[in-house]
Amino acid sequence: MVTITYRNADINLDEQVYDPAEDSYLLADVAIDNARSGIKVLEVGAGTGFVSAVLQSNVDVDLIATEISPLAASCTRSNNVEVIRADMFSCFRTGTAFDLILFNPPYLPTAEDEKVPGWLNYAFDGGPDGRDAVNRFIDEVSKYLKSDGMILILISSLTGIEQVKERMEDHGFKVETCGSDRDCFFEELVVLKGILQP
Repeated sequence: MVTITYRNADINLDEQVYDPAEDSYLLADVAIDNARSGIKVLEVGAGTGFVSAVLQSNVDVDLIATEISPLAASCTRSNNVEVIRADMFSCFRTGTAFDLILFNPPYLPTAEDEKVPGWLNYAFDGGPDGRDAVNRFIDEVSKYLKSDGMILILISSLTGIEQVKERMEDHGFKVETCGSDRDCFFEELVVLKGILQP
């Protein structure tokens, strides 16, 4: 197992789990900037647990994560992040209320012949337009947010940033872009912040 260090956090990696990349670092930085001490945080699809571990090392939050892959969930646990093995919100009752929900979704447009066998496919396969998991998250997330709760979602220009913004607005979120990485050679990465409107 390899360990990396970022913003006061030592993170264990596993070769069977998708490594943190530019998207992970961007979401972690934006999460630190937007979280405040004492809030209740959920990370959906934690992967290695990088974003949650970095956030916990910098802000005193009450955090839990979900992760569908047993390999990734195990890696998340090794990084001192409380994690439930579940598909998105399936382990929570409607009305479970978080102040902040984070999501770095599988966002790459993926055709049937591009899928890879095993759990790693869940880390990048966003369906034909890259928005399968994104759309499902946006459709369901408000049931698990406090009335003025916030979501931070990492989106790629390959996925259609404007389409995602519109869907968030259609579901009652005030949306702004609060983080951007244009250094990736084939895509732009942004973090969209959505605040649920009363």
